[in-house]
Amino acid sequence: MSAKARIAYYQLAPKGFQNLLALSNGLRTELLGKRLVDLVLLRVSQINGCAYCIDMHWRDLIKMEVEPRHANAVAGWREAPFFTERERAALHWAELVTGIPRTDPSDAEFAQLQQHFSDEEIAELGFVIVTINAWNLLNVSLRNPIQLEG
Repeated sequence: MSAKARIAYYQLAPKGFQNLLALSNGLRTELLGKRLVDLVLLRVSQINGCAYCIDMHWRDLIKMEVEPRHANAVAGWREAPFFTERERAALHWAELVTGIPRTDPSDAEFAQLQQHFSDEEIAELGFVIVTINAWNLLNVSLRNPIQLEG
């Protein structure tokens, strides 16, 4: 991949950018917990191959004093011992929703999610998942590069 963006979409479509940013900033992370939200944001970004977002959300987890080993294990969350059952349910649901239209989350999988989250939390989790998917699709297709520090 080129380290150069194809276009500066955030400048060329400022209203859409600001609306998506407002959606991101309006997510109720306190409802789900900031750690859980950032784990989901990182995992979806990994699935979509969005290096910009992977870097951002990994750094956010580290700033929250999440152990680097835990953040690094998100891609292998099924086999890593670092995640709660609630986090595992959210990561699994995030993978299923991100996989639409190739897959359709089943009623049984939804029932599993309901064991760990209220309906309000599930609705909020849905917005977290679709919002990061939108950012990922923009950043990957338009090649928004990781900002190197220093």
